[in-house]
Amino acid sequence: MFESPVEKQKSGSKGVIIGVAIVAALVLLGGGLYLHFAGGGAGSTAEAPAKVAPAPGQKPDPVHDLRVVSTKMDKDPTGTTAVWLVELKNQSQVYTYSKIAYETTYARADNSILAQNHGTVSISIGPGEDQNAQISDTLYPSGTAWYRFRVLDATSSTQ
Repeated sequence: MFESPVEKQKSGSKGVIIGVAIVAALVLLGGGLYLHFAGGGAGSTAEAPAKVAPAPGQKPDPVHDLRVVSTKMDKDPTGTTAVWLVELKNQSQVYTYSKIAYETTYARADNSILAQNHGTVSISIGPGEDQNAQISDTLYPSGTAWYRFRVLDATSSTQ
């Protein structure tokens, strides 16, 4: 009439927990090895990428390699001189550019040119890099409706 209660045993729960723990340990170990050998870890044994040499016959082309990412033109505190903030990106994989020659153009609404100025930016931009330059240009012509900044040339060198 009085029977002792029988305990129900959990079926397979220990096996699932052990399996999850093993999978987690393998994932952590694999991630650590990947970081170590792929160059992401502090004790990395991976070497720096090899330098890219120019292809035979490949000549530097600063007008196409140097991309004007953004330009902003303001006036200096006196309101007379045009001041440019220009962001340039070097899209070349090989050449470093310096002494960047530029042209600024100021025009009326009817597209007639009020003024053009030429100058040089004394920065050096390596392959794949971008940099900002602040340029004090010419006297800001009255009647300017639009203005433009463009790269004309630059001195090139390989890394």
